[in-house]
Amino acid sequence: MSSAPTPHGLHFSADTPVPGLAVAVRRVEHPEATIICIHGGLDRGGSFARLARRTDRFDLVTYDRRGYQASRDLGPLGLENHVSDLMALARHEDVDRPIIFFGHSFGGVVAYSAAITDASIARLVITYEAPLPWIRKRNGTRTPVGDDPPLEAEKFFRRIVSDGAWERLNELERDSRRRDGPALVDDLKNLRAATPPFDITALKVPAVYVYGDILAPTFYRSLSADLTSMNPMITSRQVTSAAHGAHLSIPDQLAALIAELWDDTCASA
Repeated sequence: MSSAPTPHGLHFSADTPVPGLAVAVRRVEHPEATIICIHGGLDRGGSFARLARRTDRFDLVTYDRRGYQASRDLGPLGLENHVSDLMALARHEDVDRPIIFFGHSFGGVVAYSAAITDASIARLVITYEAPLPWIRKRNGTRTPVGDDPPLEAEKFFRRIVSDGAWERLNELERDSRRRDGPALVDDLKNLRAATPPFDITALKVPAVYVYGDILAPTFYRSLSADLTSMNPMITSRQVTSAAHGAHLSIPDQLAALIAELWDDTCASA
């Protein structure tokens, strides 16, 4: 693991604990902790670059989850393998430096699952609008998963981002998203499995469920209430002017919130 500062943002590292897993880092002088960012469905590690440039107190590590982008050829898929990758990344960091998980959307599912599997792996878990349909389902989101992964990727992008954004992509960019279709379909099937992937009451690590005020604040407020009633280790925060892609649209606000939540965790330790 390299500890040399990388002040200009993320860069991909050849030092990866999982062969085939594409890892990107930003190192700072005297980090208080390492943030490991876990992306959601049809995303990639590079989407956290804006957040990385604003986290001067922390090292930041992110990666393309297996099946996606530069990790596309790494298999097999499945939540248990995403959890194994995340735990390997955490254990690859400096043993004396605490870990913060930041999981966006399905990345939050991976973060919770890893922290439940090993409570010593992270000091703080922060998730942003993580889908937990076995706890509370959101109306209109349980569309059937078809048997054409490239088409499912296009439909998902159009639904979550917009039709206009899809139309603005060039053909290479569209093809790249379509090629991530098998990993996306696997994520969706993990969420819709008959058996919940984990028991949130088993989480023993301080966690904060963060959500925005644009996409579905009433739903996420209700889900947050469910979580806090089920497990006193979990609290929640709403952020303003924030849609689902908060790490892209409000990176300054999100970086400040992560630092604040870290300070709160240290104060209560």
